[in-house]
Amino acid sequence: MKFNPAKALEKSASIGSHRGVNHMINDSATYTFESGEQMTACFNGELEGAYLYSRHWNPTNFALSKSLAAMEGTEAAWDTGSGMAAITNAILQVCNAGDHIVSSVSSYGGTYAFMKFYLPKFNIHTDFVNITDLDAVEKAIKPNTKILYTESLTNPLLQVADIPALRKIADKYQLTLIIDNTFTPLIISPIQLGADIVVYSLTKFVNGKNDTTAGAICASLDFINSLIDLNDGSSMLLGGVLDSIRAANIHKNLFTLPIRMKKHSENAMFLAQKFKDLGLRTVYPGLPDHPQHELMKELMNPEFGFGGMVSIDLETPERASKFMSLMQDSGVGYLAVSLGYFKTLFSNSGKSTSSEVPEETQRDMGLSPGLVRYSVGLDHDIHESYKVIEECYKKL
Repeated sequence: MKFNPAKALEKSASIGSHRGVNHMINDSATYTFESGEQMTACFNGELEGAYLYSRHWNPTNFALSKSLAAMEGTEAAWDTGSGMAAITNAILQVCNAGDHIVSSVSSYGGTYAFMKFYLPKFNIHTDFVNITDLDAVEKAIKPNTKILYTESLTNPLLQVADIPALRKIADKYQLTLIIDNTFTPLIISPIQLGADIVVYSLTKFVNGKNDTTAGAICASLDFINSLIDLNDGSSMLLGGVLDSIRAANIHKNLFTLPIRMKKHSENAMFLAQKFKDLGLRTVYPGLPDHPQHELMKELMNPEFGFGGMVSIDLETPERASKFMSLMQDSGVGYLAVSLGYFKTLFSNSGKSTSSEVPEETQRDMGLSPGLVRYSVGLDHDIHESYKVIEECYKKL
């Protein structure tokens, strides 16, 4: 039977403390023990169900992590204070000095910067490739390669990663396959397709409110336990824990994610088709002319659509800037980074969320300087929204 992430998420809901319909917020930083022996046992990982310190575990964060693990079909999960904390903690737990990573060149700018500019301080180096070119992926692998990394749907080029094929490569060379699923929660289930570890920026679609930063790592119980090991766990020692109040808010929002993703996808498909009708170069995996359209159909959980992310090419940053300003002034949405909000957000990727990627690399990877990335909102009447967008476009 095919894994159903929404049903798994729904089943993870449980009655809270004192039979509340929501889990109580536990805002304790530390926890008491009845004896010194109990405290010692907890430090040694021998006291099941006990809490030590909120950088290690907190009841509220634990409730969120259980629901996230259910949604992904993993044994366990870990909440972090940001998406970048999830990415960096996962990578640093797998890699040691002298190791190597193969990554998609089309990735969030912060991820690119971490791999390209920060990790070399620890003698960890990365080769960046077009993740849809499986020959290039395999050729980039070295004897010291430890991680194969990509986003399910890449930022900002919206390339679809062939996760089952990448799994075969990872198996051949004994690599850890890490997938960032931020753009496609519920739509793609990376663990079911062969990923070892899934990371998220919960800030985006999962939370949906743009009122906090948060991240998550979903993986095996052994890997999650390694992250919070007192002696060498990246999450335990580097910090980056998610605040319990924010964890409670995200947990509540999580259960509306299936409905929200369907609407995001519905509106994005409509806009993508209309942009094509305008003669704009439009990238959306739901369009038949997308290079990985058929692959997306094979990988996706179809009831949630093709996602809420669309990009169009305005050719120059100047045209992109003018168009976005006109749309914001006309009430279409906000000229802002991030994604997954109930309002449409748009940005010029090369000058914002991908600005860490050198311009020469942007050109080589096919990132147009005028690319406008849309995170399509939950507009009740997307037809009316498009009429306004069209009027803005006519003013360019």
